[in-house]
Amino acid sequence: MTERLSTPAGAYADAISQTRRVFVRDMEVMASIGIFEHEKRYEQRVFVTVDLKVADDYDGVSDAVDDVLDYGTVVRAVHRIVDDGHINLIETLAQRVADACLDDKRVLAARILIEKPDAFTCARSVGIEIERTAPQRVASALAVAATG
Repeated sequence: MTERLSTPAGAYADAISQTRRVFVRDMEVMASIGIFEHEKRYEQRVFVTVDLKVADDYDGVSDAVDDVLDYGTVVRAVHRIVDDGHINLIETLAQRVADACLDDKRVLAARILIEKPDAFTCARSVGIEIERTAPQRVASALAVAATG
């Protein structure tokens, strides 16, 4: 489903700005989400795609998961947010996921795509996409890239 994510090729992983791309595509979760009564009563399928621009300070040698952003952490954060209780808007879910990702100081930007595949029988899915940044971290990464 992620072919619709509007991240331009190479926009997140970049040698010059020393960034890498960490992503989780089309993570399917069952969520209590929506404003209608039936959505409050029954969980529904939701697809979550997370695309992160991460400061790439990995030395390429250590082979230790602690030295990189573990995508398992992202998956667990999405589950924790969804399991926390009913959410009315997919925009709220997207923002909470972005905020959780940006809590890691290595994350410079987070692009989140939320899709509800069963909302309408006439559409494969409906949803939203947001992008959030940590402005000071982005500025620092650009400054480092400019001097390196």
